[in-house]
Amino acid sequence: MAATHDRTILIKQESRRLGFDFCGISKAEFLEEEAPRLEKWLEEGKQGKMSYMENYFDLRLDPKKLVPGAKSVVSVLLNYFPASPLAPLSHGRGEGGETKISKYAYGKDYHFVIKEKLFQLIDFIKKNIGDVNVRAFVDSAPVMDKVWAKKSGLGWIGKNSNLITKTNGSFFFIAELIVDLELEYDGEIPDYCGSCTKCIDACPTNAISQPYVVDGSKCISYFTIELKENIPEGMKGKFDDWMFGCDICQDVCPWNSFSTSHHEPHFKPKQEILNFTRKDWEATSEEVFNKVFADSPLMRPGYKGIKRNLEFLRLT
Repeated sequence: MAATHDRTILIKQESRRLGFDFCGISKAEFLEEEAPRLEKWLEEGKQGKMSYMENYFDLRLDPKKLVPGAKSVVSVLLNYFPASPLAPLSHGRGEGGETKISKYAYGKDYHFVIKEKLFQLIDFIKKNIGDVNVRAFVDSAPVMDKVWAKKSGLGWIGKNSNLITKTNGSFFFIAELIVDLELEYDGEIPDYCGSCTKCIDACPTNAISQPYVVDGSKCISYFTIELKENIPEGMKGKFDDWMFGCDICQDVCPWNSFSTSHHEPHFKPKQEILNFTRKDWEATSEEVFNKVFADSPLMRPGYKGIKRNLEFLRLT
């Protein structure tokens, strides 16, 4: 088996070849500092109706419970910032109204794209380093991905709770491999938010309850994607025309002035999304929706969720 330094270099080089923009590595250990923060966040109900956040508390904090014998967490980032500005979609509130979709949702669902790359990275590791115990995670398991990316030196967690890189801002997907392989570990970088409060000031629902703390139960992304019930009446007029997700706290972040366009073909906007008019959305059946958007992030809220969101915008 290759030496620690050599296998670390091999993994980082292969991650770059597979299209990941950044790769950092941290020691797989219990997240002692995060334990009381997560517990407090849950006790205050900031997860809203996302009850799954309450599950597997120990697993979220200890990678060794996910991968026995784990020694390293390999964190990777994949850019999704669009090559050109995405115009609001003309199918929203009232005649001539517009609605907005988060930048990450115009192309193929990132879960599919990133998992395929991670599986290729795992194959590479097993062929070139050894038969190791390893698991891939893409925002679908009890893993605190932003914390691990921070510990891996890829960026700092900003006041809007997003991971921010010093060179390219925050429009990145985060994923990781947990592996029972000892590697060289990267150190954390400083927090460069300083005295800036642009993200806090810009949030229309006051979801950033205090610096570095986001109340998930007040976030537009939560209401338009995760919430399965009707959107609370008290939120009327506060969505700024967002139909799916929200980019406000990232759009106003000064560090995102350094964002550069992605190079992932699967993230190019689907023509069906760009071409859909308001009448198309209103007339589309569930069967057609499921066929057109089968591999799209829009399947998370699904047909009924999207219809609910559009109706809510029309009524505000």
